[in-house]
Amino acid sequence: MDNRLAFLRTVAPFNLLPEEVLLGVVDLLQEVRHPRETLLYQQDTSKVRSLDIIVEGKYETFFYDSQQHKRLPEVYGPGTCYGGMSILLNKKRSLRTVIVHKGTRVLQLARRDFRALCQAYGPFFHYFTARYGERMLNEEFAHFVKPVNPPEQNFLVADQLFSRRISTVEVRELVTCPGSEPIYEVARRMAAAKVSCLFVTDTDTGAISGYCTDITLRDSVIARQLDAARPVADVAATPLVSISQDAFVYEAILLMFQTKTRYLLVERAGEYVGFLSRNKLLSDLAQSPFMFIQAVKLAQGTRELKRRWQMVPDIVNQLLSRGVKADIVNQVISTVADTIALKVIENVLAELGPAPAKFVFMVLGSEGRQEQTLLTDQDNAIIYEDKANEQRELVREYFLRFATAVSDQLNHIGLHYCSGGFMAKNPKWTHSLSHWKRNYHQWMSESNPETVMQFATFFDCRYLYGEASLMRELQEFLRQELAQPLERFLFFMAKNALQYEPPLTFFRNIRTFAQEGQQVFDLKKAMTPIVDLVRVYALQHQLLPTNTGERLAGLREQGVFNAKETQELLQAYYYLMGMRLQKQARQIINDRTTPTNYLDPTSLTQVEQVTLKEIFKVISDFQLKIKVSFTKSL
Repeated sequence: MDNRLAFLRTVAPFNLLPEEVLLGVVDLLQEVRHPRETLLYQQDTSKVRSLDIIVEGKYETFFYDSQQHKRLPEVYGPGTCYGGMSILLNKKRSLRTVIVHKGTRVLQLARRDFRALCQAYGPFFHYFTARYGERMLNEEFAHFVKPVNPPEQNFLVADQLFSRRISTVEVRELVTCPGSEPIYEVARRMAAAKVSCLFVTDTDTGAISGYCTDITLRDSVIARQLDAARPVADVAATPLVSISQDAFVYEAILLMFQTKTRYLLVERAGEYVGFLSRNKLLSDLAQSPFMFIQAVKLAQGTRELKRRWQMVPDIVNQLLSRGVKADIVNQVISTVADTIALKVIENVLAELGPAPAKFVFMVLGSEGRQEQTLLTDQDNAIIYEDKANEQRELVREYFLRFATAVSDQLNHIGLHYCSGGFMAKNPKWTHSLSHWKRNYHQWMSESNPETVMQFATFFDCRYLYGEASLMRELQEFLRQELAQPLERFLFFMAKNALQYEPPLTFFRNIRTFAQEGQQVFDLKKAMTPIVDLVRVYALQHQLLPTNTGERLAGLREQGVFNAKETQELLQAYYYLMGMRLQKQARQIINDRTTPTNYLDPTSLTQVEQVTLKEIFKVISDFQLKIKVSFTKSL
């Protein structure tokens, strides 16, 4: 007994227990010897019935990948314990595969006794949870441990294909012309209306008698060298195929394949009210988010763009459920938002007429970083080329009208106005290139805590539409400015990165506040220090990419962060991002409520809580680093 007691005093975390408790633990231990090498546990399958304390020999532990290759091997030797994390945090299943070597001797503490110790002695319990949290910051470890949920039923197929009626689908407006219209005039009409199909009417009755498509023009006119002045009735295709708006979507698709037609006329009460395009309908129903983005590009009008944006939460939920990484989901959301904004910009330009000067429509903040969530608003600005004095007011007046129209349409679609007013419709943020250069110069050379906090978002600016050379010129100006001594500017940027502390108490609990009857913390504010500190280092080293992941990669290449630091920050940031996106998607889908960034930690699993605490510790450590590097204080 004396030997076991002396041994336990050297084993973490038993060395944290009071002497009288250790004496009691000694009586609970059972000795087990392994005379030969044996496969003891299989990862995520074998039940762990005891905490194994190795006295002699060793446990060889690892993960098997899908190819049965050993990954992340780790040896547990004398004086170490195996099984604690598995019992507490993996539903009593072994986290790893374990091979016990010949001649190994272990002392086993039964699972119920181990759990009783954890409940009675916090430091003993936290030893295992802290180790687990540290391991979860390793992306490869987290990959093997994270449970793979079965993919949810694909909403696009289940909802739109079999249960949706054509009346709920956006049908295209009919573009028609009489059969006597010259072929070249028909081609002009199609180009102006941006349609690939025009319906031909009978000259006498006005009834639709055929149709003309891009393929018709190619095969029946150009390929045959037909005179384009001939009437379109000479080449109009038949037969016409139609379907009731009360039919199901899948019926329309089947009919298209059966009749080998690319276009269906839609009927309501005996009249044609529009048509369906096979390519567009199939892109609507495709499972890939990239096909969904293509469907956004094909959308006609703000009504359809609004419907598309309302579908994004379902896609986000589906992607996350299938294990798609949060940074990729961010890119999908941002690409959809970009595509919608581009459609709106093009439509407004068509309405207002050509711009009087070259310009760039740029996006800022989370959109500029391509890190949008489902709780997003507009952040944008306009740069236009410098013009002579007599034209300045006219040019400015046009772009403010243009920006207001764009912003109003985006707001109607669901990309809401920025509460802080960081939009091009605000006269403060639509300026000539020379004015923007003065802005940036002033922010950097005359910086103070207020201006740095207010205008940090403008250092996350990204080109979206217009004359790219204007954006390149502004970026080159920024690079030159950043090459100057900017200690004061970087000092205040660093102070800005320190304003939000991770919500972790002195006793390593998650700090919460009351919100609508719950104790919650703010996920967005928890993530903000990572965005801010990475931005500071990127600006110091004249790195102009805006995405947080890309900035970290650039800083790693320059040796600012080592591989471990880079990985920890990436893992921490995108773990929080995934949690934030999942919560927002479920609020919209399941609760039908406006998404928020608030999270009740008691709604999380123990594994998630432990991982969060370790992430908050990582953020605190990096804030300390930035404090020392830029503010010269502790």
